[in-house]
Amino acid sequence: MPKFHYVASADGGRVVEGNQQAESTAHLLQFLSQKGLKPVSIKIVKDSESSGKAKLFGKKITLTDQIFLAKYLSIMLKVGTDLFQAINILIADFDKPALRALLIEIRENLERGQPFYSVFEKYSDYFSPVFVNLVRSGESSGNLQEVFFDLSDTLAKEKDLRAKIKGALIYPIILLTLSMGILIFLVTFALPKLANVFTGGGFEPPAFSRAVFAVGLFINANLWLLIGLSIGLSIGLVIFFKSRAGKKFFLRFRTKVPVIKTIVFRLAIQRFASTLAALLKAGVPIMEALQITANTVSHPDVKNGIHRAREKISQGVSLGDAFKQEAAFPFVVSNLISISEKAGHIEEVLETLSKFYESEIDSSIKSAVSFIEPVLLLGIGSVIGLIALAIIVPVYQLVGQL
Repeated sequence: MPKFHYVASADGGRVVEGNQQAESTAHLLQFLSQKGLKPVSIKIVKDSESSGKAKLFGKKITLTDQIFLAKYLSIMLKVGTDLFQAINILIADFDKPALRALLIEIRENLERGQPFYSVFEKYSDYFSPVFVNLVRSGESSGNLQEVFFDLSDTLAKEKDLRAKIKGALIYPIILLTLSMGILIFLVTFALPKLANVFTGGGFEPPAFSRAVFAVGLFINANLWLLIGLSIGLSIGLVIFFKSRAGKKFFLRFRTKVPVIKTIVFRLAIQRFASTLAALLKAGVPIMEALQITANTVSHPDVKNGIHRAREKISQGVSLGDAFKQEAAFPFVVSNLISISEKAGHIEEVLETLSKFYESEIDSSIKSAVSFIEPVLLLGIGSVIGLIALAIIVPVYQLVGQL
């Protein structure tokens, strides 16, 4: 059945635009007449646009795309543009194929009378449960404009936080990469040549130097085999960490490492506070909001703490008392939740907590980097010093004999 794009006028001169499937132009005219619309123009939608459903396999909708989408929808809804027209404007303006395909599918769903949030729910790989449920809540309450405004702000903060973490890790990664390159050069090329000089000259270096030279000669002789094993091990680790068991192991591991575990914990509390605040502000019931929040938090102790608190609340315990009984949450968090519950402004307090933990995360990252950098320098310097000693000691002995 072909699809037609129509422009029609309604009562009062209002212009209506949309797509509709019909067996023929006559059937479309009959459909418009039943709706009280007078056709202005009708054209068949090309197959290329019709097939533009969000077949997003191989494409990616990034966090930046989500921020722009939420921001633009918020602005257009604020100035009085209806949702259908706003989607049409974005389809015309967005150049990225994945976003256009998504928006076309949203438009088609709206034409069929399906909920607005259903397309976001379909692509859960890109859109989090928080995103989907906030849109669903805004759609049911008729407050989509404010929901999209809050979403764009929340997503922008999440992007800034990710950028801070990545930026803090750049220098240690560069330092480690360059150091490994220097070590590989020394062990692979420099050590074997020096070892051959000593052994070929009939001079027997000390046992310590012979051990270091033996390592260099072994690596040089089996270089390609070791490279192949390293690549295979890397691929195996990637596959393992993408599996359920690997993800579970990694989550547990990063909550035990002395420096990293503080950052991971504070990230979990910040995610808990910001997510729960956004959901409650959008009108999501507390039990559902806690369930969604627990699913977005990766820290196992915090996640389990939210689930236990939710179960206690379902048994009649107050929100503040339920979180006070959970050791996973710092006293300041549970105490503020209890006070804000009694005062009736829990969303504002949770937003304040989220901002507080953002600054705490920033300071934790700086502390971690200031700890990691000297440890890396010390470790790499020790290895290079070991190689240097293995070379200098026999040279010194040889010069002494001469």
